[in-house]
Amino acid sequence: MSVIRTILTIVLIIVSVVLTIIVLMQEGKQDGLGAIAGTAETYWGKNKGRSMEGRLVKFTTLLVVLLFALCILLDMSLF
Repeated sequence: MSVIRTILTIVLIIVSVVLTIIVLMQEGKQDGLGAIAGTAETYWGKNKGRSMEGRLVKFTTLLVVLLFALCILLDMSLF
């Protein structure tokens, strides 16, 4: 059983490192002076889910759910 726990711990570490890198790759949510001039509504702003930023947000959500599931699974002491 300790082999499964070791594998899950290694996966947890990998997910944590990848999550940190993905969060650092994302842009800030501030619009800056573009929001005052009305230039915030661009093609990329409307189709954010299809852009690289949208994919990063979806991947971040997936990794966070996986991270929490692994933490809870490892904390249950089943292995």
